Formats: sequence, C-alpha cells, structure tokens
Amino acid sequence: MANISNLKTEIRNEKTMDLDLLSVKEIIEIMNDEDNKVIETIKEALPEIEKLITATIEVIADGGRIIYIGAGTSGVIGLMDAVECKPTFNCDQEFIGLIAGGAEAFNSAIGAVEDSKQLAIEDLKNINLSEKDIVIGIAASGRTPYVIGGLEYAKEIGAKTGSVCCNYNTEISKHSQNPVEVNAGSEILTGSTRLKAGTCQKIILNMISTVTMIKSGKVYGNLMVDVQPTNEKLVERCKRIVMEATGCDKDIAKETLEKCNYSCKVAIIMILLGIDEKEATKRLEASKGFIREVI
Repeated sequence: MANISNLKTEIRNEKTMDLDLLSVKEIIEIMNDEDNKVIETIKEALPEIEKLITATIEVIADGGRIIYIGAGTSGVIGLMDAVECKPTFNCDQEFIGLIAGGAEAFNSAIGAVEDSKQLAIEDLKNINLSEKDIVIGIAASGRTPYVIGGLEYAKEIGAKTGSVCCNYNTEISKHSQNPVEVNAGSEILTGSTRLKAGTCQKIILNMISTVTMIKSGKVYGNLMVDVQPTNEKLVERCKRIVMEATGCDKDIAKETLEKCNYSCKVAIIMILLGIDEKEATKRLEASKGFIREVI
C-alpha cells in the first residue's frame, strides 16, 4: 500500500483544524490567503518551467505533439488546457489531453484506473505516440502509477518527457527529463488536491501552452491571430484583432477577412502590405506562420 502520509499535499493545515466551525467569511479569507501562496511558490520553479517549455517549443517546431497525461483532477486540468488551445490557437493535434478512465472519468470519478500503468500505455498507443512527441505527466502527489506508466512508455519509444507535480522529490520526477516540482503545501481541506494543487497545475499548464504557442507564431504582439471564428463572439474578435494590428476600420477588417476565409494572419498581411490573399498566404507559408517575418 502506498504511503502518502509524508506528502506535503496530504498534511493537515494548522490554520483550518476547526474548518467546520469557521464562518463563510473566515473560510474564504483563508482560501484566498492560501491561493496567494501558490502564486509565490511557483516563482521558485520558473527555471524548471522554462526548461520544460523550451522542450515543448522544440517538439512543436519539429511537428510533434504535446500530450498531457493525468488522473482525476490532474487529468481534467490537462484535458481542459488541451481542449482550450484549439479555438484559441487554431490547433488541430498539437495538444492532447489523456485522463485515466477516458471520457467517463471526466464526468465522474473512477478511482482504480489511476493505479494502472498498463492503461496509460494503451492510451498512448491509441493516439500513436511517437518519438517526435512529448508526454507531460501531471500528478499532485507525484506518485500516480497511471502517470508513471505513461512516462515510462514515452521514454521507451524515445519520446521526450516532462512532469508537473505539487510535492518535492517525487517518483514521477525520476521518470521525467523535464520535471517541475512546486510545493503547493497542505490544503485547507486535508488531501483535497483539487484546491491549491489544482490551481498550481492549471497556472503552470497555462504557461506551457501559451508560451509554446507564442513562440510557434500563433501570436502577433499580444494578439491571438490564429483564433478560430467558431461563434459570433469569435467572429467579432477576429475583426477587432485585425483592426488593432493594422489600424484599419471595422468595414475594412470585415471586408478583408471575408476575402481570406477569416484568417486573421492573412488579413493583417494583406492590409499592411497592400497585397492580395494569394500573395499574403504564400508569404505567410514561407515564414512558417510568423507574421513578423513577413512584415
């Protein structure tokens, strides 16, 4: 049986020994204070986070994929970050989230699946994991067998590996080329790692996905120029992005976007350089999607 009593994420928080007796105001004030500690603690891990992101940038540049793998809350957070990248950055398969137990585990907890290394191997085989990819294991405890199994298999086939956990000197770090360990500390509700640990993991994954996409040509200035206009709000966002990037009015932005199938990148180049859609697309492709290289 696994010993988790020595994990920082499992130790009782001395501030909340009488949690059930505290007022609503007192509880949320403590939660807010504890969440603020997470932000400060992450600063200590920035060099390790930078190393991991450098690896993910290289993987994407080489045509590989970033695969998050986790169980429970950690798996949900990885899946959420991966799914959100598609509309934000027009990603197809660059980010994939795997959760122990699959889609069913996203809606209801399936406890035993996180203890299976073999299940992780099967899940990675099902997405045709290759040596060009990177597998990033996510586990608050840093000891989840499902995650360890995934990292072991990734190493076996020559894929890069990374990990994010909320304890120090963890088991998953031993199986990771680019480990990130952050001491999120004890939870206000003992062992409920969906709280501070979950916040910590989400912040770090935000850094990984966002910075990787910035350095992959998906951003111009601070504008997300590869956004997918999949709904009315995003159609309007595309217009605003083109207006901000070029200084044109809304009518010109709309007219130009309609000529290039609502590609913000192409529209920006068309307006700034005074060229047609065909030439703008050609130049963008030659620059591998980086607007600044075209401009």
